[in-house]
Amino acid sequence: MKLYNKRNNGLIKIITGFRRCGKSYLLRTIFKNYLLSQGVDEDHIVEMSFDYFENEKFLEPSIFYAWAKDKIKDQDQYYFLLDEIQLMDRFESVLNGLNDLENIDIFVTGSNARFLSKDIVSEFAGRGDEIRMYPLCFSEFMSAYAGDRYQGLNAYMTYGGIPIVVLADDQDKAKILHVLLDETYIHDIVKRKKVRNVREIEDLLNILSSSVGSLTNPEKLKNTFRTVKKSKITANTIGKHLSYFEDAFLVEAAQRFDVKGKAYIETPKKYYFSDLGLRNARLGFRQNEPTHSLENVIYNELKVRGFDVDIGVVTVAEKDKNGKAVRKQLEIDFICHRGAKRYYVQSAYSLPDKTKRAQEIRPFLKTADSFKKIIVTNDMTPAFYDDNGILTIHVLDFLLDSNSMDR
Repeated sequence: MKLYNKRNNGLIKIITGFRRCGKSYLLRTIFKNYLLSQGVDEDHIVEMSFDYFENEKFLEPSIFYAWAKDKIKDQDQYYFLLDEIQLMDRFESVLNGLNDLENIDIFVTGSNARFLSKDIVSEFAGRGDEIRMYPLCFSEFMSAYAGDRYQGLNAYMTYGGIPIVVLADDQDKAKILHVLLDETYIHDIVKRKKVRNVREIEDLLNILSSSVGSLTNPEKLKNTFRTVKKSKITANTIGKHLSYFEDAFLVEAAQRFDVKGKAYIETPKKYYFSDLGLRNARLGFRQNEPTHSLENVIYNELKVRGFDVDIGVVTVAEKDKNGKAVRKQLEIDFICHRGAKRYYVQSAYSLPDKTKRAQEIRPFLKTADSFKKIIVTNDMTPAFYDDNGILTIHVLDFLLDSNSMDR
C-alpha cells in the first residue's frame, strides 16, 4: 500500500531492507501487477534487473542512461522499476538525472554493499523516499502456513518470516537461515565496513542474540567481553559494530522515553531482531525463550504497522523499607506513536495471578494520561477491558487483526 500511495510524488522511491526479505517480488510482481490493474500500459512500465547476466552491459551508467531515455516515446507517465540498482556505478547521479524528467516515476530496490545502509536516502540529496520492507508479519506468514494458528505461532517464533525460509521444507529451514546469516548478512557487513576482527563482531551478535530485549549499551557489553571473552575490545568499537548491525537491518534499537518528562533517555537501549529465525539460527536454536521471543514478535508487528516504537519509562516516588523517599523507574514495554495517536503496550507471556497482573498494569496507571493501554498475552482468554479501561488480548488475536489496537 505504501508503494501505491507514493506514486508520482516527485521522489525516487527506495525499497530498503535486508536481503531475501522480498523486495524484488514486491516491486516487479505485486507492484507491477497493480500498475497494470490501474490501466497503465505495459510499454510504459520499464523494468531492469541489474543482477541478470544478460543485463551486464547496463551496469555502465552511460549505456543504461541512454537506454532509459530511449524508452520514453511520449509525454505519458512512465514507471521505472529497477532492481539491484546498487550494482551500477554512480547510480545516484543516473537516478537523479532521470528523476528530473517530468513524466518518469522511479522505484528501486537494492541490497548488499552500500544499499544495505539505512541512510541510503541521503545519497539522493533529498530526492529519495524510503520504503522500509520487513520479513513477513504473522498474518502474512499464516497465509502460507498449513497448520493451525497455534502451531503457526510456534513455527513463526522459531524460524521467522523470511519468505525463502517460510516456503522451504521443514528440514531445510535451519540450513537456509544459517547460510543467509553467515554467507550473506555477516559477509556483507564485514566486506562493506572493512571489519578486521570478524570474531569480535560475531561474538557481539551472539551476545545480542542471547539477550534480546534486554537493556544494554556499549559500556555494559564491553564489560561482558572482558569477563566472558577475556577481550580488550573498546566500548567505541562495540558502538560501531552495533551501528553496523542496525545499518544492515539485522537488529533495531529501541530508545527509552520518559513518559512524564517527555524526553528521550540516550542509554541504555533495547535491541530486537528484524527476524527471529536469524536470531535463533545464530544460537543454534538452543535458547527457546518464549517470553523474549513474544516481545520481539510484538515489536516487529508494531513496526510493520507503521509505528515509531520506544521503551516507556515512568518515574514514581516511593518509600523504601526504612521510610526513606526514593525514586523508582517503572517500564512500559512499548510506547507506539503514529501521527497524533499513542498506545502503550505490555508484552506479558503469562498472567498467572492477580499479583502478576498488578505488576504489569502498574506502569500504565502511573502515566496519569488517557492514551490507549494494551496487554498482549499468550494466556487463553478472550479480549476484555478491565475497570481501568486496559485492554487484555491474546497474542494471536492481536497479530491476526490489523485493527486489534482499536478494539
